[in-house]
This record gives sequence, C-alpha cells and structure tokens, in this order.
Amino acid sequence: MEKFIVSARKYRPATFASVVGQTHITSTLKNAIERGQLAHAYLFCGPRGVGKTTCARIFAKAINCMHPVGAEACDKCDSCLSFNENRSLNIHELDAASNNSVEDIRNLIEQVRVLPQVGQYSVFIIDEVHMLSSAAFNAFLKTLEEPPKHAIFILATTEKHKIIPTILSRCQIYDFNRIRVEDAVGYLRYIAQNEGVEADDESLNLIAQKADGGMRDALSMFDKAVSFCGTKLEYQAVAATLNVLDYDTYFRFTELLYGGDYVNALLEYDAVLSKGFSGQIFMNGLNQHFRDLLVAKGPAISLIEYTGSLLEKYRQQAATCESAFLFGAISLLTEADSKLRTAASQRLLVELTLMKIAALGQKKNLDLTAPFEAKYSLPDLEAPKPQVAVAAPKPVAEPKIEQATVAPAPNPQPIPVQVSTVEAPEQEQVASQPQQAQPQPQVQPQVQDVQPNKVVRERTSVLGSLSSLFDKVTNEAEVDGKSTKVAIDPESESKLSQAKEDILLSMQKERPRFVSAFEHLDFEGNKVKLAVPSEALRDELIGQRYDILTRIAEIAGVRGALDMFIEVKDIDFKLKPVKIEDKELHMRKVVKDYDYLQTTFDTIAEG
Repeated sequence: MEKFIVSARKYRPATFASVVGQTHITSTLKNAIERGQLAHAYLFCGPRGVGKTTCARIFAKAINCMHPVGAEACDKCDSCLSFNENRSLNIHELDAASNNSVEDIRNLIEQVRVLPQVGQYSVFIIDEVHMLSSAAFNAFLKTLEEPPKHAIFILATTEKHKIIPTILSRCQIYDFNRIRVEDAVGYLRYIAQNEGVEADDESLNLIAQKADGGMRDALSMFDKAVSFCGTKLEYQAVAATLNVLDYDTYFRFTELLYGGDYVNALLEYDAVLSKGFSGQIFMNGLNQHFRDLLVAKGPAISLIEYTGSLLEKYRQQAATCESAFLFGAISLLTEADSKLRTAASQRLLVELTLMKIAALGQKKNLDLTAPFEAKYSLPDLEAPKPQVAVAAPKPVAEPKIEQATVAPAPNPQPIPVQVSTVEAPEQEQVASQPQQAQPQPQVQPQVQDVQPNKVVRERTSVLGSLSSLFDKVTNEAEVDGKSTKVAIDPESESKLSQAKEDILLSMQKERPRFVSAFEHLDFEGNKVKLAVPSEALRDELIGQRYDILTRIAEIAGVRGALDMFIEVKDIDFKLKPVKIEDKELHMRKVVKDYDYLQTTFDTIAEG
C-alpha cells in the first residue's frame, strides 16, 4: 500500500507561479531575482498557512539555481535536485520557537561564516522569529545588519508586533494576505480533479470559509472530508464532518423569520441545538448571513466571498428581503450577542431574539423589537379604524390622535423626536354596519370622548432602532395612496414657555426618575431641549420620549409637531440623582477621595 501524503505537503507550491493568493509578494521577489537586487534580510509576516515558509523555500531554491528560467528554478541542476531531495547544504531552517536562546543564535552565527558548497548563497530561514528572547535578538543584530556576502536571512512570523524595531529596520518587510475564498476554492477544485474527487461548489465554499484565509487549514479539512465522504463530496456530509452549520440552515431561517413564522423558527433552533451547536455559534452565523444578504442587494456584492451557485442563492434571497428587515435583524442579533455571555438562560435569549426578528417580518406586528421597554404613540394602520356611529348630519368635533415620528439620527448627538397631531377623517362610516337610508334626526351622534393618551396605550408597539422606527413611520405615513403631512403649531414656543412650571411639576410627580433632566429645560420654537448628566439617563429618556412628549403637548395645549433634543453635558445638576449610575457619578464629583474610599471599603469587606 502506497504511503499516504497529506495534501498540504503533496501539493505544496514548488514555483512562484503555483503560490495561491500572494501575487504581490511573488511578483516582487521574481523582479528582484531577475534584476539581481537581492537584500541580505527579509521578513515575511502574515496569518498562519498563507505561504510564508513556502515562498522562502522557493526563493532560496531560485537564487541558487544554476540554470534559472527567468526567476524560476529549472528543477534539473544539482542545486535544485538536492533541494527537492532535502539534502541541500545551502539552505538552513531554524525553528525559533524551540531555539530561542543566545546560545542558539551563536551557533547560527558560526554557520553563517561557512561558504556554500554549491551555488552562490547560503539561505537561513528562521521560522516563528518572534519567539526569540530579547537577549537573542540583541545578539543577532550585528550579524543581521552586516552579514557575509553569501548569506541571506529570511525571517517568518505570525506576530510582527512582537519583533523589536531594531530587527524590523534591518529587513525588507513583506506582508502576506489572507487567502480569499474564491482563490482557495479554485485551488481546492484543482486538487480534487487531480485526486479524482467529485466536489460541488457548496462543499468547496464551506471548506474555504471554515479555513478563514489559511490554505494549509483548507487542505487539511479537504483531506478530512475526503476520508469521510470518499470520492464524492456531498454538501450535507461535509458540513457534518467539519461540524459547521450549512448554508441551507440559514437560508431556511431567513425564510421563516421574514414570513413571521416564529413557531417553526423555534423548532428549527431546537434542531440546531440538538446537533451540538451553541447559541453563540448559531447567532454569529445568522448575523453573518443577514450581512451577506444586505451586501448582495447592491453593487457591493463583490464583498461576499462566495462563488458559483451559492452566490446565486444569495442574490435570489436578497431580492426577496427588504433592507429595513435586514437592518433590524442585524441590530437585534448584535445586541443579543453582547448579552449572551452574561445571560442566565442563553436559550431563552436566543429564542426571544428570533421572535423579535419574526415580528419585524410582520407588518401588522411591530412588538418586541426595541431594546428599551418603552411604548410610543404610533397608530397601527392595519388595525380597524375607530368606529363612529353617525346618526345625524350635525357636525361633531372629531377626537385627535397623536402620532409619533422619528427622524434618523446618524450619531448619539441630540436626537430629534416629533410628536404630531393628525386629525381623523370626518364622519367615517363603519363598513361592517349596514348603511341607514333615513337617519333619525332626533338622535345625537354617538362619539366616544377618548383622550389621546388612552388611544396611545391601546395601540402601542416598540421598534428596535431609530432607523427602523423612521422606516416604519415613513411607510405608514401613506394611507390609501394619500400622504399625511405633519403640521407645526406656530405658537409652540409661547405655549411651552407659559406651561413650563406645570411641565416641571408634572414630571416631578409622574416621572421622578427624570427630574434632573428637566432641571435645564428650554424651548426653541417647537423644540424641547433637555440636558442630562449621563449616557444611562439619556438612553432611558430615549425609551420613553414618546410618552413624555405626548404629556408635554397635552399640558401646553400644543397642536402640532414637537421635537426633543437630549444632550449629555458635564455640568452641575442641583437636583438629587435617582439612578444608581447617576448617584455614583454625583458622589465622584462631590467626594475627592472616592476611589480611595471605595478600594478601602472593598478590602475591608473582602477581609
């Protein structure tokens, strides 16, 4: 039985042309060889498995070749043959991970003095050079700066930042890139053809993606998949072998969540857990999938590192998903990922996130999508309209329903929030009630006297982010093809200024947690300006800004749009802080030795 050789060794590149994904490196080295402009020291740095040591060996072989073909070795002369048979005395490889002492460097310096027996150069390849000790680096400096004419040093490392500057300044530095997925897929397909293995694009893409830019890792996974599947690589079997979630799982989840089917999505997630995958792995993969779908919707599709039929699948599903849904899903998954490690029940957190994403897919269900547990006065356009029984032609004033709209905020600076009043259509006829041919004039119209706040609480929903809120409000601003314009009360500033004391008293009674925010209350036109001492208080105000603005509009009698601007300022607040974070911030300002006292008391408590 012929001895098996792993693909990483069997198909290791032997020429510059066969190196995968490092054209900028190989072209530079070839030009240097052809022009005879060889430096005495090189530093090859980059991730693992991208070809650093391979390029060093090819370079050493090419500069010692007796009959080179351009910049490539001939593979026929004595120097090339000795190199291929691992018996060349001109090439010396040193593993700095195990030979990192000053004594090892001294032995290396002694070898540098020996002239090459065949060829022109003695090449010293030092792998993982960052593992050398500080003393070894210093002992190596003089020889690296002025070596003999026949000596060339090639240093290779995965951690360039650990090498001292005096070494870096003496070397030509070459940065190797991560190998792109399409390049890795092409090389894997070439190896599969040579080995007589049938492989589809999905399987090769999965292997290349799992390798994360390392060709050696990709070849090791390829050998493992061939050992399991035989001469035909099937996508599902390869995914099971590599212990990764296949792409079909994420495509199926996207269909369920976009359709609002959270029940089947939870069942699918249970199946994912039963296969041994953690919630964090699943969420990271789903988040990456949504990102790829979002990128696939426009000209930036080149940022997706997929090829063939898999790329076409992303195109098709991206065309069916709205950008607002993908933005909201990515926002929710990112937020949940930050909470996953500290969550008491990780499964519950993931399931809740899936239900929130499913809610984004339902236009009639906008609940469960905001990080703040706040409600805002956004009318549900798909809910039935208010029933108004009209029994007489006498006009009756219709109740006004307040509507909250939010403009997109690109940064955490003052956030504009609008609350506008929109008048209901006059004398709406309920479709479900039979139309009366002869209304009775003696009966007065039955109109419910509903306060705006009550209507708001009956129809409340929560959005996941400012951008998603803006999208929802923008979409729902059109009813039956007619756009609704938001009016501004021209007397907003005067009304707000006159009601300032009433607003402060109301906030002290109803919302004592936000008292410090209203200490520096100010108005400008229809804008309500607040200043807060901390980011935490600002975030909590953002979650309840709609109810606050609704209450302010009610107190001041403003019938039009209101904007709220919340700004974090480092100023003195006289009112007593309520939140724990604000209390701590207040104590740090008042007590000079706060940190010392805290450390002292913590030490006493622990002792």
